[in-house]
Amino acid sequence: MNRYKYNILNLDCANCAKEVEEGLNKDERLNNVIVNFSTSKISFESDNEISLEELNRLVKNIEPDAMVTSLEDVKQSKEYHILNLVLGVVLGVLGTLVTLPFKLNKILVIIGYILLLYRPFINAAKTLIRNKTINENALITISCLGAFLLGDDLEGIMVVALYILGKILEEKAINNTRRSIKDLLDIKQDYTNKLIGENVVKVDVEQVKKGDILIVKKGEKIPVDGIITEGSTLLDTSALTGESLPVNVGKKDRVLSGTINIGNIIYIKATTEFKDSTVAKILELVEDASDKKAHTETLVSRLSKIYTPLVLTIAILVVIVLSIFTNLGLGESIYRALTFLVISCPCAIAISVPLSYFTGIGVSSKNGILVKGSNYLDNLSRVNKIVFDKTGTLTTGTFNVQKIKIYDDSYTEEQIIEILIKGESLSNHPIAQSLIKFFDKKYTNKDVKEYKELTGKGIEYDLGENHIKVGTIKLCDDCSKEASLHVNINGKHIASIIIDDGIKENAKSFIEKLHKACITTYMFTGDKKSTALEIQKKLGIENVEYEMLPNDKYCEYEKIKSDNDVIAFVGDGINDAPLLKRADIGISMGGIGSSSAIEASDIVIMNDDLEKINKGIDISKYTNKTIKQNLIFAIAVKVIILSLSVFGITTMWWAVFADTGVTLITILNTLKIIKKFNK
Repeated sequence: MNRYKYNILNLDCANCAKEVEEGLNKDERLNNVIVNFSTSKISFESDNEISLEELNRLVKNIEPDAMVTSLEDVKQSKEYHILNLVLGVVLGVLGTLVTLPFKLNKILVIIGYILLLYRPFINAAKTLIRNKTINENALITISCLGAFLLGDDLEGIMVVALYILGKILEEKAINNTRRSIKDLLDIKQDYTNKLIGENVVKVDVEQVKKGDILIVKKGEKIPVDGIITEGSTLLDTSALTGESLPVNVGKKDRVLSGTINIGNIIYIKATTEFKDSTVAKILELVEDASDKKAHTETLVSRLSKIYTPLVLTIAILVVIVLSIFTNLGLGESIYRALTFLVISCPCAIAISVPLSYFTGIGVSSKNGILVKGSNYLDNLSRVNKIVFDKTGTLTTGTFNVQKIKIYDDSYTEEQIIEILIKGESLSNHPIAQSLIKFFDKKYTNKDVKEYKELTGKGIEYDLGENHIKVGTIKLCDDCSKEASLHVNINGKHIASIIIDDGIKENAKSFIEKLHKACITTYMFTGDKKSTALEIQKKLGIENVEYEMLPNDKYCEYEKIKSDNDVIAFVGDGINDAPLLKRADIGISMGGIGSSSAIEASDIVIMNDDLEKINKGIDISKYTNKTIKQNLIFAIAVKVIILSLSVFGITTMWWAVFADTGVTLITILNTLKIIKKFNK
């Protein structure tokens, strides 16, 4: 089953997006349809070839004004034309304020209404006929036509004019927010210089193939992931990691797409195509993140299904109650009910929630924190327990050999090192890689046979006539508890290697901040007791479990988990996949360029900086705070003006403010997330 993605334009609000999504999911040819209002994207799975024309027909049957285009075509059609708005207002005002012969006044008013209302009216009518549902266009149409029939021509004209003007401003504000996020994530290089023979040709970055030699000049972004073949330079990695300090790179160094060359010209050999590059992964993750709904977002979507019919029912009841049980006439009762309808448009609520999450996710990415869904951003603000892996998370993951103890005189230190490197060269474990780097010696591993990795213990293999085991204390009964690594040959303990893994520079202050935020800390490690307790003492971690196998970690997690807990697990994204997936939030450290880390976890810290977790928590809390502010403000204003409208204290003019004005204010409030964390 193939996944398709397009732009979807001219959606009024998140409510409209939800209606399109639900309507398309009823089509048997389409599966897992997702309409993302924040990014103006539609995606779905299908075994069938669905043409763009057919997709547009299906969408317009649900939302008549919507338009689906290819990802390359991003031109937004103008739903509300300024000319129509100006002419409608001018004619309406002339018809109501200027005395004209031959009943021209009424004719001008009618023309004004037609110019202003024809789009909302057509949209409302099509939606009602095709989907049997009432949208906000229906509410505004009913209200303005009601005002016209009651003889309040000028008020009806100005209300619909202000509504349309509000929609124009809303669209502009939303597009500005989208553009702000796009600017934050402007990490793609559109074109690059490709070396073909002795010629340099400018090509689209998406045409680059593995093995191509590319020339990156000063000021240009690295187009795809690659290896430097010539030159050395400084790279600005802030777009990926949020770090301001440049990085020195030279020949044979790996470079990632999205970083900026701020030094000398370099030649790189492409190791990926653009679609598989770090930049492409990041952009796709950020764009699709809003598809995983947070609880608040889901709740708003559910309520929106019953909101409009409920409001219409209440408006009818208002007319009945006021006309029967008060001295108000039928006309005044209807007017108050119409005012009630205008106020009740749910735009501010429907827009502000997904837009806030989208903004929070975008800002997080700019700070080097990849969040794979608004649900994870929401959960991050409620974390009360964090479980850490040790190696590469709280420690540097770079191991230094302090001492080699040999217990059999028939072996020299050089022989032990050779045995070690031959076996460890086949392992991807951080300790193995660090040992190879530390000893800096090369031995062929062609004579290594029957190689096996022993989960949580180490490795074993045959070397000549000898059976070798290299790993933790769990490999032998008589191993020294002081050492980190042991060499066992033919069942005999031959040597121990004492290894030191340094603690990250900011780990202690990071843990202290978590405790101040009332977050309980745990460390799960396979290390021996003495090492684990030493780390606990240095960092002040509250709870430590040691000498654990991967399955032990999983079982221990289940023990500390309760119904009221939101637990995050922080690991390296490779060895801790079970817990990363099991935890409420799986956080991978140092995941830059690592597809395994990105796949396994819910949040990826794009470098090894633990402080990014605190930054992510701050962003999530501020995003949730903004959402609460928007919801409280929107609901409070609507409730107040709704109540006043029933008693005839407010007019339709106030009603328009309660709809479009409040929406604009909530959108502007959402932009504060960018301003606060983009410093």
